[in-house]
Amino acid sequence: MTVNVKGRNVEVTPAMREYVEKKIAKVTRQFKSVGDISAVMKIEHGNHIVEITVPASGVLIRAQESTKDMYTSIDLVVEKIERQIHKYKTRLMKRKYSNFVDPTPTPAPVADEGEFEVIKNKRFTLRPMNIEEAILQMNLLNHDFFVFYDSDNEGVRVVYRRKDGKYGLLVPEFK
Repeated sequence: MTVNVKGRNVEVTPAMREYVEKKIAKVTRQFKSVGDISAVMKIEHGNHIVEITVPASGVLIRAQESTKDMYTSIDLVVEKIERQIHKYKTRLMKRKYSNFVDPTPTPAPVADEGEFEVIKNKRFTLRPMNIEEAILQMNLLNHDFFVFYDSDNEGVRVVYRRKDGKYGLLVPEFK
C-alpha cells in the first residue's frame, strides 16, 4: 500500500504527509488488499480541502472534507472514510446474515437546465458485479449513479438513486 499525498495551491509538509499516512494506515487495516491510496490537499477560497480515495478489496471509497484548518479536514475526511467502511462491512454482513437495517439514502439534487458542454471525459474499467454490489459501490462513492457490468445478466447496466430515495436500473438495448 502506497499513500500518494499531493498538494494543489498548498505545499505538503513532511509533517502533513506523515499525519495523513498514519491516519490512513489505521483505516486500511480492515481490508486484505489495498491499492495505491490518493490524498489531495488544496486550498480554495480560504478553505482547506482534503480528498482521499482508497481502492480496497474491489471497492473504491472516496471522501472529501473542507474546513478552515488542514489537520481538521484530514481528521474529518478519515472519519468519513471510517463510516463508509463500517457501512460497507455492515452491508456485507446484512447480505450474509439478513439481520441488519439499511441506512436511508439521501435524494439527489436536481440539475439546472442550460447549455450542454462536456467539460470532462473519464475512462474507467468495468468490473463484473451484481446489482447489490453496484448500489453499494455507488453509495460508497457518494454518487447518484453507477455504471457497471452485470455479472448475472452479462451486460452493461446503470444503477441510479431516484428522488424518492429508492434505486432504479437502466438496461440499454441496441437496435
